[in-house]
Amino acid sequence: MTQDLSGKIVLVTGGARGLGEAFARGIVAGNGRVVIGDLLDDDGRAVAESLGDAARYVHLDVTDPASWKSAAEYAVSEFGAINGLVNNAGISASGQTVAEEPLETFQRIIQINLVSVHTGIHTVVPFMKAAGGGSIVNISSAAGLMGMALTSGYGAAKWGVRGLSKIAAVELGRDKIRVNSVHPGMVLTPMTAPTGISLEEGAFPNNPYRRVGRPEELVGAVTYLLSDDASYTTGSEIAVDGGWTAGPSIEYIAGQ
Repeated sequence: MTQDLSGKIVLVTGGARGLGEAFARGIVAGNGRVVIGDLLDDDGRAVAESLGDAARYVHLDVTDPASWKSAAEYAVSEFGAINGLVNNAGISASGQTVAEEPLETFQRIIQINLVSVHTGIHTVVPFMKAAGGGSIVNISSAAGLMGMALTSGYGAAKWGVRGLSKIAAVELGRDKIRVNSVHPGMVLTPMTAPTGISLEEGAFPNNPYRRVGRPEELVGAVTYLLSDDASYTTGSEIAVDGGWTAGPSIEYIAGQ
């Protein structure tokens, strides 16, 4: 279920598919307007077109400050303001240990998954101040709440997103800009599909729900944080992970 987002104009990065597409659809379903930023131009345009007049697509390379500036200016030119940002774009873990992961791989993951979040916040804050405030939702991960093997650069970046969100929340509160992080568990998306995960019940026994999540199951948390119902919520983290970070299922512990 999505929140009422009437009057909200939200830039969503990585919005052409997966979680980002689900967020974009949820924003429009809540009567908000969305600008989808991505590198996947054909997919992004298709999603925007399917959502009608409340959506636009803009090519956005989240590692490029100039691209961020262009995307933000486009959003304002199309809809008049920006009062929401979902920093969702990212790449997956390398699957290597700290000892194995090359420095170049580590740095690339950090650049895309963490530095881009800083750049996004830095870019939109002046526009949000001009709009009288706003809400920034940074998509971290369950890997940003616990030590997860084989996620060297990814886990470090997602912990960084969590910390950066809290720092920004403290600094921007006086400007009525809220900053929070959302921490998905394993969710079936085009990014995670190559791992072979399945939506079948019992196929992911190491969380209490014993299954992976669906993108639409993240939409409620994100749209809540974007909405006025979360007007006193900032510097918070919301885990949407089937209980994974709370602890493994009884069956997993028992080896069943």
